Amino acid sequence: MKSNTVTALILAAGAGTRMKSDKPKVVHKVLDIPMIQLVATAAKEAGCARILTIVGYKKEQVSAVLPKAVECVHQPEQKGTANAVVVAADALKGSDGYLLVMCGDMPLLRPETLRQLIDVCRDRSMAVLTAQVENPSGYGRIVRDETGSIAAIVEDKDASSAELMINEVNTGIYCFALKGLFERLEKIDNDNAQGEYYLTDMVKVCRGEGEDVIGLQLTEAEEAHGVNSRAQLAQAGALLQKRVNERLMEKGVSIVAPEMTWISPDCEIDHDVEILPNTIIACGTRIKTGSVIGPNSRLYAANVGANCTVEESVVRESCMGDACEIGPYAYIRPEVKLGDGVKIGTSVEVKKSTIDDGSKIPHLSYIGDATLGKKVNIGAGTITCNYDGMKKSQTVIDDGAFIGSDTMLVAPLNIGKNSITAAGSAIGEDVPDDSLALGRARQVNKDGWVRQNRENT
Repeated sequence: MKSNTVTALILAAGAGTRMKSDKPKVVHKVLDIPMIQLVATAAKEAGCARILTIVGYKKEQVSAVLPKAVECVHQPEQKGTANAVVVAADALKGSDGYLLVMCGDMPLLRPETLRQLIDVCRDRSMAVLTAQVENPSGYGRIVRDETGSIAAIVEDKDASSAELMINEVNTGIYCFALKGLFERLEKIDNDNAQGEYYLTDMVKVCRGEGEDVIGLQLTEAEEAHGVNSRAQLAQAGALLQKRVNERLMEKGVSIVAPEMTWISPDCEIDHDVEILPNTIIACGTRIKTGSVIGPNSRLYAANVGANCTVEESVVRESCMGDACEIGPYAYIRPEVKLGDGVKIGTSVEVKKSTIDDGSKIPHLSYIGDATLGKKVNIGAGTITCNYDGMKKSQTVIDDGAFIGSDTMLVAPLNIGKNSITAAGSAIGEDVPDDSLALGRARQVNKDGWVRQNRENT
């Protein structure tokens, strides 16, 4: 009885010269996620117990973007797809069950499709994922026998005129029984124009042993969309964007203009969230119900509470409680934690700070390396002077404090509970609770100075 364990093998050793890039093709991003990471995620969600990746060109860059659990196997020379599987022989020694062979440049594969391919391969030696396309030029054609089994995969350049009329093509995704696989691979030669060893020849090997080769045809051919150029990368992004947006709308998210909204597939958005146009949401951002995001907002690795608004603003690697108001034109930099009901208003920048419930920074301020208590009010033009040219220092503002407009808070500094700083002050010493701090020069008026100076010019 065969084991049902499935190992995925992702082929990602090539350079991808048509990308015209210094980076390996598979590390280029689709909706802000490296395409090979999308492939590895699909394999994991399909139930693969182990994932191997064949790396070659600039292998360090490829391994750097893969999840830690993915194992990398180096292919010194790219001698074809069959050779890539042979290179993994040592890593697969002692394994049983099935081997799912995938391409690292196919970011649109769905886990459920991969599960179907694995299922049809049960108790068989080989199964092939195929697609029906309008223009099959350049693809290997699927030739079936009278029973519907795959009789051959014929490369475009080797196809007869009748075979060129076939619209069912090879996607390059296969499932093999591991038992006997490497003995069969030894029967493949490189007697072809490229001098390479191709997995497509496994059809002939299996058929020669009296084995049927099953073909699973995709319901949606777009899943087989491979990326070989910048244009195809953009097409993959558009297709994935449409899929992600439709999935979110089905679960109750309002996306006002889907074609103008860009959401990474690793983001989680609750029902009754409204996404307004020209908004980017990426890097695993989490948004709770009732929030309104946009227009013209960008969220990266953000955690947004319920019933918040983020209008024309940027939030990076930070989190906020419920009922927060952000923007317009605010910049929330990494390591910011906002409590419930916090307001970060127009042209406010906040960095590496904690701001507790009900506090407000309505406009034109910079708050960095600071801790604000509850119901603190920051007047317009306030700056925490957190850097002295050598080190960053902390500002602590206790509950209920009122910071007057245009106050310079020179860290390290503590402002006591319910204290007030006068507008236009430079505060460089701690302020006790319930105190008024004034830190500005006395005003001096010189009567007639302007008239006298004009007369002298």
